[in-house]
Amino acid sequence: MSRIIYQYLLKIGLRENLAIYLNLLIILIGAMIIAWFLDIIIWKILRHLSLRFARQSKTNFDNFLVANRVPRYLAHTIPLYILFECIPIAFIDFEYGGNIALKILRITGVVLVLYVVKSIFRSINDYLKTKPRFRDKPMDSYIQVFMIFAWFIGILTIFAIITDVYIWKFFTALGAGSAVILLIFKDSILGLVASIQVSINDMVRIGDWITFDKYGADGEVSEITLATVKVQNFDKTITTIPTYALISDSFKNWRGMQDSEGRRIKRALIISQKSIRFLTDEDIESLKKIELVKPYLETRSEQINNYNTSHDVNKELALNGRNLTNIGVFRKYANDYLQNHSAVNKNMTLMVRQLEPSAQGIPLEIYAFSSDKRWENYEYVMADIFDHLLAALPYFYLEIYEFPNAIKLN
Repeated sequence: MSRIIYQYLLKIGLRENLAIYLNLLIILIGAMIIAWFLDIIIWKILRHLSLRFARQSKTNFDNFLVANRVPRYLAHTIPLYILFECIPIAFIDFEYGGNIALKILRITGVVLVLYVVKSIFRSINDYLKTKPRFRDKPMDSYIQVFMIFAWFIGILTIFAIITDVYIWKFFTALGAGSAVILLIFKDSILGLVASIQVSINDMVRIGDWITFDKYGADGEVSEITLATVKVQNFDKTITTIPTYALISDSFKNWRGMQDSEGRRIKRALIISQKSIRFLTDEDIESLKKIELVKPYLETRSEQINNYNTSHDVNKELALNGRNLTNIGVFRKYANDYLQNHSAVNKNMTLMVRQLEPSAQGIPLEIYAFSSDKRWENYEYVMADIFDHLLAALPYFYLEIYEFPNAIKLN
């Protein structure tokens, strides 16, 4: 065919060199048109078959293959193969042009294979995300790792095709240039190592609530890739964190709290030191009207009176002997109140403790766990507890510390 076209071009008066190049151009255009028609026909056949198979199949994996255009890319391989077989015949008299065309086809074939591999990996990724077992795993990172290796081998193969050099010689040359490669791909290598460690150690999953002060992140992990981790903060902003920062810096993962039976409440009431005192008999009788502490006051008062009587304690001073204090009774009341609160988990740590005195006063800390871990409900439970305790303080003759107003100077 090429010889016939070439002879015709010479007959119409074209110079020999121009006839050669024009002949090659005509053959290439004709081959591309034929390949294009074949590609359309084969694609229509494959599309019909793949859609029919996807509808009849029980699994949805083939649906993802179709969605990620795997049949479309596979349809390109048949015309490409036909062109590859026809080029030597069409360019039988033009070996140089035939070699160039074959190299272009080989390079196209390598790129096509890479796209097929990429589409298959995407289909696997999409399919695994539908499975509860893999939904919170960083599958995007694994896919990116595989694709980096695939593109690396593909690029080396393309260079080998262009230069007519065996591919193993490129690997030999890479040994000498490894320092440059490490510098260029530093972030990718660090991300690869970090992704593997994050996955093996189960440090972060998609959907985890993490707090990373260094990067201003406080929200749920929405995506984990080879280079970055995306966190959707609670104010709906997106924070991007380098993957390797998860193993090089410290961050807080709230998954342990979410998987546990409760969410911790740890907050203190600062009691004014001036309001703390011993309770008189009249005070105790008045406090017995409070139902939660009435049994405690009756039992404890009897024990204290028996002790003071048996030891002949001089009670002219309240300091002598054993006594009840208003902060001690309030601490007992707060503990019993938490024990009776429906939203507090009684199977986890529950205590009301007194912390070290400070310049402001005596911190009385509530340490308990809310049964409801949802943020809004947790805040409501905590506010409900402290609303009640703050309102109860005056009944125990206690005052909360408030910073005094600054004295205005004239």
